[in-house]
Amino acid sequence: MEKREYTIVAETGVHARPATILVQTASKFNSDVNLSYNGKSVNLKSIMGVMSLGVGKNADVTITAEGDDEQDAIKAIDETMHKEGLAD
Repeated sequence: MEKREYTIVAETGVHARPATILVQTASKFNSDVNLSYNGKSVNLKSIMGVMSLGVGKNADVTITAEGDDEQDAIKAIDETMHKEGLAD
């Protein structure tokens, strides 16, 4: 299993547009990819799941990937987190 932790720095948190981009990125991979926040974990391939967490600015989140392409999945999601200005 691959795991990365982030602190959300975007003023608006993980709102609809970046959440959609994260879901699209995660959906490219076969691995199970999850986003954990505040004691809850959701499938990062589910826009409804991601939005239900209500991740705001300064939130600490953990993303995990488990499967045959877990390293590639985490790398792509990491790039997306930084490109979208969600994390430093």
